[in-house]
Amino acid sequence: MAPQGKIYRGSVKDFQGFDANQDAEALYNAMKGFGSDKEAILDLITSRSNKQRVEICQAYKSLYGKDLIADLKYELTGKFERLIVSLMRPPAYGDAKEVKDAISGVGTDEKCLIEILASRTNQEIHDLVAAYKDAYGRDLEADIVGDTSGHFKKMLVVLLQGAREEDDVVSEDLVEQDAKDLLEAGELKWGTDEAQFIYILGRRSRQHLRLVFDEYLKIAGKPIERSIRGELSGDFEKLMLAVVKCIRSKAEYFAERLYKAMKGLGTRDNTLIRIMVSRSEIDMLDIREVFRTKYEKSLYNMIKEDTSGEYKKALLKLCGGDDDAAGEFFPEAAQVAYRMWELSAVKVELRGTVQPAGDFNDDGDAQVLRKAMKGLGTDEGAIIEVVTKRSNAQRQQIIKAYKAHYGRDLLADLKSELSGSLAKLILGLMLTPAQYDAKQLRKAVEGAGTDESVLIEIMATRNNQEIRAINEAYQEAYHKSLEDDLSSDTSGHFKRILVSLALGNRDEGPENLTQAHEDAKKLADVSSNDSSDSLETRFLSILCTRSYPHLRRVFQEFIKMTNHDVEHAIKKRMSGDVRDAFVAIVRSVKNKPAFFADKLYKSMKGAGTDERTLTRIMISRSEIDLFNIRGEFIDLFDKSLHHMIEKDTSGDYRKALLALCGGED
Repeated sequence: MAPQGKIYRGSVKDFQGFDANQDAEALYNAMKGFGSDKEAILDLITSRSNKQRVEICQAYKSLYGKDLIADLKYELTGKFERLIVSLMRPPAYGDAKEVKDAISGVGTDEKCLIEILASRTNQEIHDLVAAYKDAYGRDLEADIVGDTSGHFKKMLVVLLQGAREEDDVVSEDLVEQDAKDLLEAGELKWGTDEAQFIYILGRRSRQHLRLVFDEYLKIAGKPIERSIRGELSGDFEKLMLAVVKCIRSKAEYFAERLYKAMKGLGTRDNTLIRIMVSRSEIDMLDIREVFRTKYEKSLYNMIKEDTSGEYKKALLKLCGGDDDAAGEFFPEAAQVAYRMWELSAVKVELRGTVQPAGDFNDDGDAQVLRKAMKGLGTDEGAIIEVVTKRSNAQRQQIIKAYKAHYGRDLLADLKSELSGSLAKLILGLMLTPAQYDAKQLRKAVEGAGTDESVLIEIMATRNNQEIRAINEAYQEAYHKSLEDDLSSDTSGHFKRILVSLALGNRDEGPENLTQAHEDAKKLADVSSNDSSDSLETRFLSILCTRSYPHLRRVFQEFIKMTNHDVEHAIKKRMSGDVRDAFVAIVRSVKNKPAFFADKLYKSMKGAGTDERTLTRIMISRSEIDLFNIRGEFIDLFDKSLHHMIEKDTSGDYRKALLALCGGED
């Protein structure tokens, strides 16, 4: 049960009217005779707390002179047996068994060691060490030392001491010093001082480290996770990332572990069982809500889709409910969202991957391109080398030099020589950013049907200056106003959102705390009956007109006011293109590089590739924030953008995309 004054966040509670002897008898009867009543076993065991299960074991021994766990092992099989037996062990003995299994036999399950030692409290670590000694007559530290090596071993030993500081009084000076020491031990040092990372991340209190991470982001311009990925490697890197994630939010860490245990082909049942058992009486409600917030589906539904039989039924009982049906929003998810807003408010330098060429010669480049296209065949490699390694401004100079030199239109020549995806990519790079966006918008509205996703992506993410330049380019190219085309091709609130964004009149001032509170209140109000002040109108009047810094403050105020994330509220209360447009604006305000990283990932995951989206984003962000997008991509999906492009595309198109990507993370 939760400590006094603290709200209980587990999904499994003490059973009211508990009688250990009666439960022991019920289990004995369920296993007596031919076959066993698995339904009765799972119903009883998953609805008792661990403390009550331990009492049932003792009562069973007293009544029948038999070991309940041994009988359960005999009667049950497979994953269901492993789950039920795991529930019968006290938490410390459960952890001890998992650690013993992880280091026994051939090979070591490093992921299991990382998960347990990075996430447990000092007291839980001390209990684990004592339980291991009691159960196996061995010293846990000696066994870990014998089975691991290097910096990974050193950090595990530090965590095994259970000596993390627990004082919540934080010294600002020490926070600044630790952040500086971590920066100097990694990013600013030739090689890495791993000992400094081990000391600070292994010893300091959670409250202190959260502030250190915030300070690190300010002085390094990147989150600590990204530096760890760049500076450390192997199991040591994975361990340190797990420690950081657990410091930030254990619920978020376990939600991610559960998601990865079930996504894709096959299920990592050992991980799924271990987490569902170990967190069922600690923070399962928080894990559930963070899971739904991060992955847009409930943990309950993912377990339902990914498992079967009594095993599934038992897991769903431990889960404790379906958040997709419940419609609740719990504090831990709000805290995770709030932390993300605070991190996004820190000014991080945006960097493209394409820089102006230092030794630029427009005449020379024009000659190289002409030679590559003259005669029989085309030298695509030479074209890619020139076009992807020059800034857009330099490409415009090359177009003029080509015309002056040869009296020919470079874009027309490229169009006749190239084909397919490569042609679209290279020709897109030769247009100015405003011309390119205008062309994409025109394609999205002309012909049968409208590509709303393109309209949303471009209109929701461009700043005032970019929108105004797009309007001019659109008028010049198509002799129509963008606003007119958007109005004639869309309708309702969706049209109003796009037209409002197309004005390019978003406020550019700083946040106003008093106004932010009022705006949040307006967004949170679900009771207004005035049709002229509909929900969509209120969201439009704020999301489409306020400055980004101000909107970040509005989102923070919204969370404080409602315990809800504004994105969650939009998804719950709206639908269709209106919902998608507002969500895109919110995500762009929060973290624009992360918004584009998500779109790039979705363009390549699964069967087939959405080359239009991939090409459009790689072109449009290459000189703005593609370097930052790369960082967000690896943070979000644990794989690099470079790697995914390499795996998902081919030929000269791949070569050109990788050149724009600018490197492997």
